[in-house]
Amino acid sequence: MRKFGLIGYPLTHSLSKKYFTEKFLKENISDCSYDNYPVDSIDSFPDLLIKNPDICGLNVTIPYKTEILKYVDVKAPYIDEIGAVNVLKIKRKGKSLSVYGFNSDIDGIRDSVSPFLIFGLKNAVILGTGGASKAVSYTLRSLGLKVTLVSRTPRPGVISYQDIDNHLISETDIIINTTPLGMYPSTGSKPDIRYDLLNEKHILFDLVYNPEMTEFLKMGEERGCRVITGLKMLYSQAERSWEIWNSPLF
Repeated sequence: MRKFGLIGYPLTHSLSKKYFTEKFLKENISDCSYDNYPVDSIDSFPDLLIKNPDICGLNVTIPYKTEILKYVDVKAPYIDEIGAVNVLKIKRKGKSLSVYGFNSDIDGIRDSVSPFLIFGLKNAVILGTGGASKAVSYTLRSLGLKVTLVSRTPRPGVISYQDIDNHLISETDIIINTTPLGMYPSTGSKPDIRYDLLNEKHILFDLVYNPEMTEFLKMGEERGCRVITGLKMLYSQAERSWEIWNSPLF
């Protein structure tokens, strides 16, 4: 039995196990399983692989997309530029073990945003600076968009939420939430931005997919914004993960 799964903490919000379990049933894949592996410290990752010798592929979610890099032996060429990994391919030979790192978020982001490029997107605001944000920034810049990063703690190249003013909003075409705000079970939370400044010219994209319609997206929809839910990205990056696990390394 080939084992796959998801590491992160907590994992109560994740739909990955449901997605892959249904995929295996639908496609008559009987030699594979997918499970959640909640780890409260990334330092327990090596023990996880030792205790589960049948694991040959893992997805990585909050909060370890950057931290996992210290356990990756071989990185896909683009990983150094992104600085985050969300797919691991585990290769074992005798007693030796090698961990290969990839990022399928870039595929999910590109597939989600590409249909909206016809609207002439130029400027993007990315809320959050974690592992998912790194993939979003990399992907949008590769599509030709100018990116502004927002965090609770401003620093060179990153503004604060208080810096999101009328001028910035008026010049922005798409706003992407890469934070866990609004994620189950805290479904009532949302990023602290000026929703009253939004209108029909804006596109809101939330990487949170559980629930599908977050408070962030609802607030935008009420003001006429086009919205992109996180489910499209989830499905796209999941299928890319499956391709990585079943293809030559690079």
